[in-house]
Amino acid sequence: MKYVTTFIALLLVYLLLAGFVWSEVILGSIVSVVLTMILVKRLNFKIDAKFPIKLLKFLFVYIPVFVWKLILANIDVARRVLSPKIPLNPGIVKVKTELKGDLGKLTLANSITLTPGTLSIDVEDDYIFVHAIDVKGKTEVENQANISGPFEKILGGIFE
Repeated sequence: MKYVTTFIALLLVYLLLAGFVWSEVILGSIVSVVLTMILVKRLNFKIDAKFPIKLLKFLFVYIPVFVWKLILANIDVARRVLSPKIPLNPGIVKVKTELKGDLGKLTLANSITLTPGTLSIDVEDDYIFVHAIDVKGKTEVENQANISGPFEKILGGIFE
């Protein structure tokens, strides 16, 4: 079941991006089979009856929130580049995550890294070490709210 569902999800994403031409369907099938074999062997994830709901939540709730945060972070970094008077407070912070699964932590760390101005350096147990160009929080809880808060709330409902 895990192989079939992963294959179908990967193929659908490929076809949505590439189109429904027969050559793309064949190439997408080959790519999806290869990726399915790699992902299922290397990542520990479960596919259950709630998978379609979780997928819809990821696509229609998480992706828009991520894109919005991405836009805001891009504007902030652009302002800092164009106006050198804006103070910087760079540093490495330790952000606690409530996510338990490896795939959820991976998605959270990648989301943090893809947002300009932050870079996930390491994941250790329930902590993600993040380099930020402007550390706004004074405590671990404030840093978690500023850096991973919006992402983690949604990802908790998807990956747990």
